[in-house]
Amino acid sequence: MLRRGAGFARGSVLLGAALLLAACSVGPDYVTPDFNLPAQWGSATTPRVSDAPPQLARWWERLNDATLNGLMDEAVEGNLDVATAKARVREARASYHQAMGALFPSLDGSGAITHARDGSRVSSGGDVTVRGDYTTYQAGLDSSWELDLFGANRRAVEAARYGVDASAEELRATLLTLVGDVATNYVEARGYQARIDLARRTAASQRDTAALTKKKLDAGGATAMDVANANGLAASTEANIPTLESSFAQSVHRLSVLTGRPPTALAERLRKTKPIPAPRLPIPAGIPADVLNARPDVRMAERQLAQSTALIGQAEANRYPSISLTGNIDTSGYKLGDLAKSSSISWAFGPTLSVPIFSGGQLEAAVRLSEAQRDQSFLAYEASVLTALEEVENSLVALKQERLRRDKLTTSASNYAKAARLSRDLYEAGSTSFLDVLDAERSLYSAADSLIQSRITLATDYVALNKALGGGWDGAIDTYTPVVADTDMGPRPAFLPKREAQ
Repeated sequence: MLRRGAGFARGSVLLGAALLLAACSVGPDYVTPDFNLPAQWGSATTPRVSDAPPQLARWWERLNDATLNGLMDEAVEGNLDVATAKARVREARASYHQAMGALFPSLDGSGAITHARDGSRVSSGGDVTVRGDYTTYQAGLDSSWELDLFGANRRAVEAARYGVDASAEELRATLLTLVGDVATNYVEARGYQARIDLARRTAASQRDTAALTKKKLDAGGATAMDVANANGLAASTEANIPTLESSFAQSVHRLSVLTGRPPTALAERLRKTKPIPAPRLPIPAGIPADVLNARPDVRMAERQLAQSTALIGQAEANRYPSISLTGNIDTSGYKLGDLAKSSSISWAFGPTLSVPIFSGGQLEAAVRLSEAQRDQSFLAYEASVLTALEEVENSLVALKQERLRRDKLTTSASNYAKAARLSRDLYEAGSTSFLDVLDAERSLYSAADSLIQSRITLATDYVALNKALGGGWDGAIDTYTPVVADTDMGPRPAFLPKREAQ
């Protein structure tokens, strides 16, 4: 017969061996893929592999527009897409804590009070005995712990941890998209204001020309056709203003919604005309390898790949045996004080072994399913890298070519302005025909409007390049405070009427 100490020692050895086995994990261990990236951007003139990464934090502040800076802060605080992404971070974090709980033992308590009456008994002699009422008390504890021999629960925790990382990168990607959209719409709004102002100034000048032509007609120096052409050109220019006003209003509406407000909330604030933000060029683009570290969508795809890899191990572990340690303690008595007496206490403890023998191929199919999903995540990660490289290359080319176009348009607008002044002076002196004035004014308006649009495009290309490089919000973000604050969460009578929202 074994002594109590020897039995306890043997149990400790068996438990220690089980815990040693519990350190095993099956399935592939995640390794970050290594892509063969180019050493420089295609638009670079000379290879400079050692280029420092570009300064992407709060890149919009380099546009030197205080109104834009304020809108950025308000958008990050109030945007609904950002709030949704923060809720997803809380969701992923809660899932991780749930997965962590499976690594620890579970313990449940129970208690019961039973009031009963014994039935009457008739003895062999014919006597009737009534025992009467009695009460019993019962309390117990139940515990179980899965030893996780092959790492199914640990792989689930690993996958959940990668899920938290992926949700955090999704939040950063949402912020990157938000600041890009705010900057783009703000630039477009200021651009529409500049084009509206140009159209009004041009139409006013053309109306002056029409009045001059009317005077010349009265004096016999012009024809009625000249007057009609002059009025028609002015009206054609004025006809552009309502369309531009509508586009400006739409940009303001979009900015208002991006900040989490009604569409017209910023109308009065942005009514006053301000210059189109002008970026300081050129900006450093770094090297292609920087994109892997800076782009949140690329980092999110990489974390999702790591998550799907961990899930393969979880599916593989389900094909192996599992051992759980279960135990319970129960005590009962006719008085509360009897619950603590050893005579009324019973207990049980022991391992439970579960071995998958036949499942119709479901467990193996689950592994193949996880592997296919991992392959999809790998391809999505690779695609995100290629897309990021493509967007940077496109933005670099677009920005470079638009700078050249803007320079040419500046020269064009300057020459057309000179030609318009000369043609008007010559027309007043009677040295040229009105058709020359008409053509010069039409060409000047077209060139000036094209120059403004080029300045808008240059600024939006600057925004697109910073987005492509991964520039976004670098400030603190609260991902712990819920959007909806629940109240009255505790127990309450179910028959009470619900309070309707006022």
